[in-house]
Amino acid sequence: MEQEFELIAKTFMGLEPVLAQELTALGANDIEIGRRMVSFKGDKELMYRANFQLRTAIKVLKPIKHFKATTADEVYNAIKAMDWSQYLDLKKSFAVDSVVFSEEFRHSKFVSYKVKDAIVDQFREKTGQRPNISVTNPDIRLNMHIAEDKCTLSLDSSGESLHRRGYRQEAVEAPLNEVLAAGMILMTGWKADCDFIDPMCGSGTLPIEAALIAKNIAPGVFRKEYAFEKWPDFDEELFDRIYNDDSQEREFNHHIYGYDIDMAAVAKASLNVKAAGLTKVITIEQADFKDFKQPGEPALMMMNPPYGERISTPDIFGTYRMIGETLKRQFKNNTAWVLSYRQECFDQIGLKPSIKIPLYNGSLECEFRKYQMFEGKFKEFRSEGNQIKTDEEKRAMAEKHRFKKNRDFKKRLDEEEENEQGDIRSFKFHSFARKDTENNYERRRDRFDREERDDRRTRKAEHPFRSKGKGFKRKNPKGFFDSRERDAYDD
Repeated sequence: MEQEFELIAKTFMGLEPVLAQELTALGANDIEIGRRMVSFKGDKELMYRANFQLRTAIKVLKPIKHFKATTADEVYNAIKAMDWSQYLDLKKSFAVDSVVFSEEFRHSKFVSYKVKDAIVDQFREKTGQRPNISVTNPDIRLNMHIAEDKCTLSLDSSGESLHRRGYRQEAVEAPLNEVLAAGMILMTGWKADCDFIDPMCGSGTLPIEAALIAKNIAPGVFRKEYAFEKWPDFDEELFDRIYNDDSQEREFNHHIYGYDIDMAAVAKASLNVKAAGLTKVITIEQADFKDFKQPGEPALMMMNPPYGERISTPDIFGTYRMIGETLKRQFKNNTAWVLSYRQECFDQIGLKPSIKIPLYNGSLECEFRKYQMFEGKFKEFRSEGNQIKTDEEKRAMAEKHRFKKNRDFKKRLDEEEENEQGDIRSFKFHSFARKDTENNYERRRDRFDREERDDRRTRKAEHPFRSKGKGFKRKNPKGFFDSRERDAYDD
């Protein structure tokens, strides 16, 4: 049995418990939850699987040095004392990223420079030459983390952030991060036992992540490469076996619906769904949520409406009132989840949530709220022995903080009303050039070609929006898309 070693999976604030559950399911040992990270132990196979299968991780790091330092010289000396020949040679390039929380070290780039200088100086003294630095596509990625005087140097086994799945071809303004979307779905406890509806789907992130979860498809199947594939000890046979093992994938006997009022967003979402090979389980159509009709089958709804921040609307309060009214009238006996940023917006929904979960969407401190919808009056609902909140949800609610009171929101709303171009969603679109394929492109493409080979016709299934439109049609793309086409947002 291969020896286990320390690993760290990084994630977003609020998703740490979900990530820990994923790692438990993978068979990780010594799991400990930290701030925006979960530490664990595992072997090389687990490290590969963590990169390939985790839905809520953005990086998987392998620590190679722990030490204490209070000055830049101490950092330099500790790094230079390591034997770098086991990680690097003169033919390979490297890059250093740093994260610093310290009174002594205030600039992360300065720390990165000291680490780089120590490595380069060691090679110069031993060989008279130095390895190259590559910021864009290095062979070895290093991560330096400093918390006060505690320093951890790690190998970055992921490379490009794991939220960049590879299926996103086009993005709308302020798209939902894939890792956050997957974490939200997992938080709901959805078991793929009913339909899934996103009435404000934007570029389709929530429907696609829901389909991957429903079919138990590993999110890493779309990526072209990971940083560990360039490591000296990379086991290609082991990774091929992990990649090609689809024994855990399953059938999904329900359906996923994504809708948006903006036709351009519908086009983007349709393109992304096609790239992911999921058109058989996801329907994307144009529709206004105010026209939503009660679905004939049980369903779970999840939405990420505009906050009045990066996406503007002339009547944001009216939008949230419409959400609450539509849910009350047309989503009875089902569950809806809403992610938003403002207490004032949630107030307009006019419904009592059963749980509020703090989450960060980028830099915005949001809340993810669950609404248990029922038919009739609340007293009648209670008299039948039903509860809005379970005992577990009551305990969880007691631990959650409330919104901060000092946010200057209403004043800015009055200023934004002057924007005549505002709508429920005002999108910007970005196009990206196709790039050459590389690194095992054929094996990844062939798998998804067979998913789409016989799927040219538009799905005719019944759906909650009773629109008479013919829907959006598009030519079937050839082959698989390039995962290096960038998303239109930062990590």
